[in-house]
This record gives sequence, C-alpha cells and structure tokens, in this order.
Amino acid sequence: MRTWGHFRASERTHAVRRTLDCAELDAAIENVHRAGIPGLFAEVRDGEQVWRGAAGVADTATGRPVTADLRHRVGSVTKTFAAAAVLQQVEAGRIGLDAPIRRYLPELVPGERGDAITVRMLINHTSGLAEYLPYAYPSFKALPVVADTDPRSLDDHRFTRFDPVELIGLGVAAPAVGTPGAAPGVYSNTNYLLLAQLLEQVTGTTAEQCITRNVIERAGLRDTGFPAGPHVDGEHSQLYEAWFGMIDPPRDYSVYDMSFAGPSASLISTVADLNRFYRLLLAGEIIGLSSLAQMQRTGPVISQEGKPIVYGLGLYPMEGPGQGVFWGHGGTVWGGGTLAMIRADGERQMAVATNLQRWNRLDASGEPQPHAIDEALATLHRVAMYG
Repeated sequence: MRTWGHFRASERTHAVRRTLDCAELDAAIENVHRAGIPGLFAEVRDGEQVWRGAAGVADTATGRPVTADLRHRVGSVTKTFAAAAVLQQVEAGRIGLDAPIRRYLPELVPGERGDAITVRMLINHTSGLAEYLPYAYPSFKALPVVADTDPRSLDDHRFTRFDPVELIGLGVAAPAVGTPGAAPGVYSNTNYLLLAQLLEQVTGTTAEQCITRNVIERAGLRDTGFPAGPHVDGEHSQLYEAWFGMIDPPRDYSVYDMSFAGPSASLISTVADLNRFYRLLLAGEIIGLSSLAQMQRTGPVISQEGKPIVYGLGLYPMEGPGQGVFWGHGGTVWGGGTLAMIRADGERQMAVATNLQRWNRLDASGEPQPHAIDEALATLHRVAMYG
C-alpha cells in the first residue's frame, strides 16, 4: 500500500457570528486526504468569518505539505471569467447576446450553421457544436469516457502548442451533437474557444488580455492569471493524474502546455481569489445585475461525463434541501480539480482544490466505479456549503 505523509492547517478569523464549524471542516478535509487524495486545500467563508484548511502533500516524492495559499490550475472555472468578459462587451453594445456568431466570425462558423448559433448558445452550451478534445487527443476515443480510452495522448501533447483556430475547426467539422438552441445542450469547449475569438475580434486584444484587464484586475485578484508557458509560476502543488486507474502510480502533469484549452480552462488562481471573484460577481461589481440575471438563466445540458446538469451563462447552480441555491463552477485539468460556489445571498461560499483527478477505475462497460474519495469529497462540499 502506498502511503503519503499528511499535514493539516487551518486559519480562522473570528466574528460575532460563529456559523462555521471549524473542527468539522478540519475533519472533513482530512478525511478526503485519508480517502486517497494526495493533497487538497480550501477556503470557506460565512459573512466575515473565514476558515482556510489544507490536508496532505503537494509533492508525494518530498512530502512537501499543501497549504491553503497555493496557486492552482482551476480548469473550467475559467469559463465564468470568460462569460463575464463577454457580457461586459454585451453591456458596452459591441456584442449582441442573441446575435448569430456568423456576424462576428463568418470564417469559423460559416453558412446556415453560423446564422443559427447565437452568442448565448455558445455561452450556455446549446450550440450543438461537438467537443474538439477527442480529436486533438485521439487516445481519448470519445466523450463521455468509453471502455477503450487510454492516456497516451496526455504525454504526446505535454508540450504541444495548439492553434485555437485549428481546434475550433475540429469541433465545427465533427458531427453535431444537437440542434442549435435545442434542449438539452451538450457541454463543449469548442464553444468557449469561439468566445475567445469573439472577444479578440471585438476588442482588438487577445481574450487573455481582455479577461485580465476587465475581469481579473477589476476584481483586484492578485494571484490569478493565465500561464505564459507550461509552468505554474509561484508556490503550487504537483498535479497527479490517474486516468481511471490506468496511470498507476498517478503521474505529475503540473508542467503542461495549456494551449489545448486556452481561455476555456487554463486560468491559474487561488482559493481566496476565487472566493473574492464570485463574491464580487454576485454583488454586481464585475457585470451589472441585469447581466448577472442572464447568467443565472439555466437550461438542461449534458456534461462531459454524460450526466444531466443545469447550466446558465458560465455559471451553474447547486442546491441542498432547504439550504438555498449556490452558484459557481467546477473545473478539472490533468491532475487538478477545483470547485467554487457561493450562496445566492453572497454570504456563504467555498472554494476547494485537489491535486488528483480521475481516481475512479472503469468497469467493463467503461463506467467509472465508486471510490471512497467520492463520498469524502461530497461530505466536504456539503459541510463547507451547508454546515
């Protein structure tokens, strides 16, 4: 049996309202580590009270502990940032939310399809455009995962510099996964690569520059940004990918060229910055409240795992019985996972980051099997959001 060293730390700021059970949060995060995650860290807030915790190691070889202030690849949490940047341009009159994408990018989505797909459909994944990833990473075979998948493409493309227009072309050329605007939609990174090209078209800067200037800097996020290369700058954890048990022991993919995702999923941040971002977003300080209401208009979408979810414009809701609605986004990269959620009233929020992904092994039909991590992580999320 492999064993990892473990470390736990929590920092608390006390206020008159003591609604965070810090001991319960300490135990919950430790249990996720014991279930098999090498390391994870989180920040939970309720009003002015803050808990920060970490458990496990950032490096399984050296035993270096994780801490709650590490920088982390946050994957598709990036989509909320991108969606907010697009809605800012909608507010400025440069983009029509229900305008056809062909008006702006006729070469990328030509013909009747470009006339049928609107900007809104790209943001909420109802465009019908297929995911490009299994075509760029052929060993993945298909999404959702099937039994004959394997991780070879992960290593083949560790330092590949992808052209986003070529990736979009793969998604546009692939068989459609739905009719534009029809329910349910299908989650596809092709949509958000197109939104990045749209931002470039209307602002005259790259999407990364636009998001940095208008969203990240506007929110005062000091430890959030897009990577300049394959490395994560600053203190960070290694990222261990198991690929459904096919990589054993899990391999470190913290050094990776993220051009395969671009402004769809390449952002680097901290749990504290993510909580600040979502707090300001729901307060109407990143986009106007009318735009926020558009973000919170949801419809049915099939996730990349083939599961039904509800999705808005770069946001989706989670709700516990009698506990109110939380809004936010999750994200995965090779070896890393993130979930950031905030209650609709802006008071309670959490951001959790893990340094292992795809720990569930597949059965003969290609279905991921339950793992102790699943229940432990769900418990941490439940304690963090609902107490």
